[in-house]
Amino acid sequence: MRRRSTLVTSATLVVVAVACALAWWLLRSNPAAPEAAPAPTPTATSSTVDAPTLAPLPGPCDRPAAHPFTPLQISIKGVVDDAAVYGVPRDSRGVTGVLPESDKADFAWDLGGIRPGSKRGNVLLNTHTWPDGSALGNALLDGLDKGDEILLNGGADTLCYRVTKRIEVLASDGYPPYYREDGPPRVAIIVCSGTRTGPGQWTHRTIWFARPVR
Repeated sequence: MRRRSTLVTSATLVVVAVACALAWWLLRSNPAAPEAAPAPTPTATSSTVDAPTLAPLPGPCDRPAAHPFTPLQISIKGVVDDAAVYGVPRDSRGVTGVLPESDKADFAWDLGGIRPGSKRGNVLLNTHTWPDGSALGNALLDGLDKGDEILLNGGADTLCYRVTKRIEVLASDGYPPYYREDGPPRVAIIVCSGTRTGPGQWTHRTIWFARPVR
């Protein structure tokens, strides 16, 4: 009788052991199965709380001006930051005015002409080139190419342009499209280039055309 009781007890222990082993394997195979003794939920700490996602700050090209404005500053990445822009009237021949020859760091804008934000025509800008390579025109010749962006600022108003064309023409030939008033809205920048033949005299002109970034 005692032997039978011992056998029953042993069989019971084996069954219990197998059942425990099976339960352990099932819990590993199915993480969704409840545990016999669930552990208390840990209190969230600063390391486990997701940080809020911050929206990126708007860039200067994200809110283009909705109306024409007078340009006061110009920036070109890798070339110039916040160069001043001054309105200069045309001369008696109708040629766009230029800044004093000693001003090598700023731009002249065609005073009374097309303004940034206008629906049609070219915003006309120019700056000086110096024979020693130290003027803003020289920096443009070295660093402003097709695909680069130009930012015009008029106080609270800004407008970005992307260069779509760069050409060099003979100074003696001129380039009438530079003065265009009825075409698509663009910025047109002109500087002296080529060979200097005398004070203020250069063989060529380099012109960049840029369209608004929308």
